[in-house]
Amino acid sequence: MSSQRKAGVSAPGELRDFVQAAAEKLVVVDVRNPNASVEPGDQKSLAVAPLPSDETRPQAVHLIWDRDSDAMPLPDVDKDTPIITHCGGGGRGQKAKDYLEKNGFTNVLNGGGPKETECWAEFGEK
Repeated sequence: MSSQRKAGVSAPGELRDFVQAAAEKLVVVDVRNPNASVEPGDQKSLAVAPLPSDETRPQAVHLIWDRDSDAMPLPDVDKDTPIITHCGGGGRGQKAKDYLEKNGFTNVLNGGGPKETECWAEFGEK
């Protein structure tokens, strides 16, 4: 499965260790866009894994990656906070990781997303 993983997506074991070390400090940044006219591909992953809300995924925040501006809102956390970015499968998750690092965040992994089932199993409920 790792040979099919998109470039930059962390391995399941690396994610497991990261999640365990981060514990309650972990922040998961979901960059998917629920607007089907903008990101039609996200609809499949949204059917499998909902966006963060008060009821689901308590350690996650929803910060949409904007392809037009190649940017996203920055999370309101310390720069050394352990962060896992994700989209549906890892492409925009990697862009988000790179963007966060360019903006001074120092502890970021790309978790891929629901399509990467082995990776998702390590952090998807966070």
